[in-house]
Amino acid sequence: MVIAVDFDGTIVEHEYPEIGEERPFATEVLKMLMADRHKLVLWTMRDGKLLDDAVKWCADRGVEFYAVNSDTSPLFPEERDPNLSCKLHADVFIDDRNVGGLPDWPTIYKIISQRKTWKQIMRTELAKEHEEHAIPYPKWMFWKSARKK
Repeated sequence: MVIAVDFDGTIVEHEYPEIGEERPFATEVLKMLMADRHKLVLWTMRDGKLLDDAVKWCADRGVEFYAVNSDTSPLFPEERDPNLSCKLHADVFIDDRNVGGLPDWPTIYKIISQRKTWKQIMRTELAKEHEEHAIPYPKWMFWKSARKK
């Protein structure tokens, strides 16, 4: 899967043109996605030295990108139809400007690795939480306890 990842506000806190603090678990999750053989594309408005700084910052933490601000790479040459749009091709976009905001990085990993929507992940988490906090039926309501299992 090709995954486009924004830098400012997504991998790091938004401090542009400076590089902010890393968002919790961002590089760990990106390395897990790389280990799962996904192609990561750095998708950012940075250019020139600011872009080089961002790429180096990620590389220093073990995150290597398939491509930067493009869906092609000299590392993986692929034929591209010149009639196609210049819009970046990716299967998934991870960006702090998502409608609804950016989920935490562990949730992002669950969404991608389990191929589920955020809504499906949250329903599962809420069901687990509800089960953990459920008050057991009294022994005299044996029929409800049996039905529950």
